[in-house]
Amino acid sequence: MTDIIDQIIIEFDKGLQSSFSNREESKRAYPGELVAEKSMNEDERNHSAGLMRVNHAGEVCAQALYRGQSIATQNKTLKEHLTKAAEEEEDHLYWCNKRLNELQSNSSVLNPIWYGVSFSMGVLSGLAGDKWSLGFVEETEKQVVKHLDSHLDAVSKNDKRSKKIIKQMRKDEDTHAEEAKEAGASELPQEVKEGMSLVAKVMTSTSYYI
Repeated sequence: MTDIIDQIIIEFDKGLQSSFSNREESKRAYPGELVAEKSMNEDERNHSAGLMRVNHAGEVCAQALYRGQSIATQNKTLKEHLTKAAEEEEDHLYWCNKRLNELQSNSSVLNPIWYGVSFSMGVLSGLAGDKWSLGFVEETEKQVVKHLDSHLDAVSKNDKRSKKIIKQMRKDEDTHAEEAKEAGASELPQEVKEGMSLVAKVMTSTSYYI
């Protein structure tokens, strides 16, 4: 019982760190570091901030998802796979936060809610079995790649720094999807995919503004 309570406390703390952290360091170099900042008008800057706020919220969700799945599985290899992916997602979290600071904006106040929802989904998918858990990772990352592609099209041509960050994130997410597939992911039922897409739409449409 003590172990369970300790784990809940650890996850609660991790959720707060992911949701409200203002850290700007990462294990890998910040993709936008060497990209010159171009002048943008107020509308362009606000739009970039909205997009990066959505991306930041998405990375909060990713942290929660992988941690939930990691707790639910007894497979050591899968735990290591999820840990590695989570570390890369942590880099994304810091990059998005740094870019938001550069744009003089802030992360979403709804992040704790997204963390809780995603953590629960991670635990449930993990309890369903390793192949389904990997299938959940693969489908999540595929949807994220599409979402990032739309951001590359939507961000101002003057905001080359945000574009550079999004491109690197897209590359990493695509890799995560391929790794999950190669590890034996089962394809999720269409109803589950549609449900995931609906949750993602709610998250993106609200986090853009608040």
